[in-house]
Amino acid sequence: MRVTFIHADGKGRTEAEAHSGDILLTVAQAHLMPLEGTCEGQMACSTCHVIVAKEDFDRLPDASEMEEDMLDLAAGVRRTSRLSCQIVLTDDLDGLTVHIPPESRNMQEPR
Repeated sequence: MRVTFIHADGKGRTEAEAHSGDILLTVAQAHLMPLEGTCEGQMACSTCHVIVAKEDFDRLPDASEMEEDMLDLAAGVRRTSRLSCQIVLTDDLDGLTVHIPPESRNMQEPR
């Protein structure tokens, strides 16, 4: 399956191959997207926040209340924001496009 990441500057894009069952955060990090994922998918932070393309958002399962609470802490949240650590890729999500928020900063990445 294919996932497209639109870079934070809005200009660049990365096409990624993924498999059903992969976690979106893991795929993003493997393709050097600046998503920190500080809590390692435990939903204790919002450093893996992505903005799902409007045309793809309804294909995702609803966010849990806990995920919604964490999104309240993320910078630049939009209506289609999700935590990438909570998106398990399925065949139904082939072609998913997500935007890296311009506010994203991976503090673990050297500058």
